[in-house]
Amino acid sequence: MDAFRPLLFDEVEKLLAGPTTGDLPRLVEEYGVLRQLLEGTAAGVVVLDTELRFQYVNPHMVEISGLSAAELLGRTLAEASPQVDRPESVLRAVLHDGQPRELVGTGHTRADMPFTRRAWHATYHRLQDEQGRVLGLAGIFLEISAPQQHVDELERAHRRMTLLDTATARIGTTSDVQATCVELAQFMVPDLADAAGVELNLQVKAGPHRPPPGVLRLRRAALAAVPGIKDAMLALAGLGDTVDYPPGTEIRACLDAGLPWLSNGVSEQEWPAGGGRADRSASASASSHRSIGVHSVLVLPLIAGRRPLGTLSLVRAFNAQGFTVDDVSVALEVAQRAARALERATLHTREHSMALELQHALLTDTGAPSDPHSPTAFRYLPADDVALIGGDWFDSLPLPDGRNLLVIGDVMGHGVEAAVAMSHYRSALRALAMAGLPPHLVLTHADRTVADSGFDRVASCLLALEDPAHRTVSYANAGHLPPVFLHPDGTVGLVEVPAGPPLGTGFGSYTTLTRPTVPGGVLLLYTDGLVERRGEDIDVSLRRLTRLRLSPRASLDIILDEVLAQLADAPAEDDIAVLAARSRAT
Repeated sequence: MDAFRPLLFDEVEKLLAGPTTGDLPRLVEEYGVLRQLLEGTAAGVVVLDTELRFQYVNPHMVEISGLSAAELLGRTLAEASPQVDRPESVLRAVLHDGQPRELVGTGHTRADMPFTRRAWHATYHRLQDEQGRVLGLAGIFLEISAPQQHVDELERAHRRMTLLDTATARIGTTSDVQATCVELAQFMVPDLADAAGVELNLQVKAGPHRPPPGVLRLRRAALAAVPGIKDAMLALAGLGDTVDYPPGTEIRACLDAGLPWLSNGVSEQEWPAGGGRADRSASASASSHRSIGVHSVLVLPLIAGRRPLGTLSLVRAFNAQGFTVDDVSVALEVAQRAARALERATLHTREHSMALELQHALLTDTGAPSDPHSPTAFRYLPADDVALIGGDWFDSLPLPDGRNLLVIGDVMGHGVEAAVAMSHYRSALRALAMAGLPPHLVLTHADRTVADSGFDRVASCLLALEDPAHRTVSYANAGHLPPVFLHPDGTVGLVEVPAGPPLGTGFGSYTTLTRPTVPGGVLLLYTDGLVERRGEDIDVSLRRLTRLRLSPRASLDIILDEVLAQLADAPAEDDIAVLAARSRAT
């Protein structure tokens, strides 16, 4: 009983020790009820003196604290539970003005509990005697750890979903591998890490960059960090540097097993998880570890399907807490989504390179000797890497009778298939042109030939046949934009050529339009990437051509450079092909 001796009961005990009165039985009964109430309640009840030292604690408060009553009495709140966060200024304000106050305390006591973090709702009242002298505080504690943990779990789940939704919108916005790596690193800082690095698997099988047998060689592709850390991280491995991981190192094991590797309290020996740049010494690595205060490292594999693409390394330093289980779970989900984006970007890059090489080879191989009497020039600009290479093509084909056929075309779609289709159209048109057919029949036969073959890629195409003997140029159009003519006086106009359906439909009916040659003039054939703009009417786009300011006496190369400078967007949304030919003065 002495251990729970309440300050509030002093007056009652004085009465019990004094002379018997008529009120004694009532006081004894009230005392028993009050004692039973305080010591049987599921709430923690305490009495503190004016220095916030325990003067009374009920049994439930003993259970909450994990200390005995004897260990609590005489100690302050901070001494008894140093890991509980409670603003003592609030308690002193209650002592000062006598107004009751409520607050929530969170943290940990010495009692074993199944909660990751405990929480209590507390109410404090000021105690004073009949003369108004302040005696201390009475506090009542209700534990709310279970509902608070549920709220915390909901908040963590909401935060996780928000992060993952944001990751989907911010990582993989382009089809560029390097840009995707940068987006991934920047997304992780500072919400999930103080620094984040992305290292890609080079997968070099031969050549001077081949790693030693059994060594995994990664290349640092991106790095993001909070101020004060980035320079030290770059000293370990700069952008573009390669890092080797021998068998048995943590990152190597992480990628081989496809599992995260975590070290809270990472040592200098573990940092940076066993990898080594050829020109970095162990002492330099340890110095970097100390200078940035690294204490936690989380490495996550970037794996698409079964193919290891690389790793995502996260670092926490200074006063940040270590990585939690929730942190690992969220970071792993982001890494998995980023790996899929990297896989798409890698496939895009591979196909883009193949298509570009194929198209370049086809466009630079004219297949016929150039005609010095029919000067031509061309420009080809592939679209920005966001889009795959297209099926734009052009041709200048000298014919045996002194005529010269100019061709410009655009296959529907993008990628390797479009480039292959372009080669089929180009070959068919060449064969038909060499047979001496007029332009409209060349298009007619090409349309039916492609349609009968079952090829499912249609193409627009424009032919311009220059005949120096008759001083004419004959045009035929299969769904293409009209050519442009630069007159000797510098004016620019569209040549309105009747357009039939694109090639490959099998319904082609085309017309040849013949116009006299204008000596010294320049004919411009182009694909839609030069003028078309998203959301803009095509008539507006074509009028922009007529406002070109060009010098007809300049070289064809200079004229084409000026056309692109005045019209081409950077970066282009679609491929651009432009062919220029100067009319011959006979």
